[in-house]
Amino acid sequence: MEFIERVFTTARTHYAWTSEPVSDEQLREMFELWRWPPTGGNGQSLRVTFVRSAAAKERLRPTLAPMNVEKAMTAPVTAILAYDVAWHEQLPRLAPSNPGNRDRVAGLPAEERDRLAAHNAFLQAGYFILAARTLGLDCGPMGGFDRAKVDAAFFPDGAWRSLLLVNLGHGDPARGFPRQPRLDFAEVCQIM
Repeated sequence: MEFIERVFTTARTHYAWTSEPVSDEQLREMFELWRWPPTGGNGQSLRVTFVRSAAAKERLRPTLAPMNVEKAMTAPVTAILAYDVAWHEQLPRLAPSNPGNRDRVAGLPAEERDRLAAHNAFLQAGYFILAARTLGLDCGPMGGFDRAKVDAAFFPDGAWRSLLLVNLGHGDPARGFPRQPRLDFAEVCQIM
């Protein structure tokens, strides 16, 4: 039951952090968890840049919405979750059971390829957060940033496109907010 609580029922978004660091080993352990769950056609489009150094944080600062600056600057790590524009090039390796899929996807309009990439990357973003929580880390996902500025600062070659930022560390519950309410089953589900 403790695992379920840590990952789902008591977990919440964190805005303030303790000084406890996040190690490279913890980031690698997270990867070993979030890379395995399913995606559409095994199209593993998520790419992650872990921003930890002071210099990298300063590159991130001007891209952030004002309400997110302190959250990101004080987090031990801020992960930039992005998708690979050429994600489909890996399909022959990732989905050998569907040999024509790479060419089919390559023939789609760029907007449709990007939509598919973002779809799978957002799915993997959920796994990313669950992996962090599984390992005892707290998360603070943020959409309040300028994607064009992040992409220019961190992905100037245009090969990756940012989707979401996730602060990682050990949340300081004394400086956080209570967990917000959730909708009930009858409000969001139907059984037919």
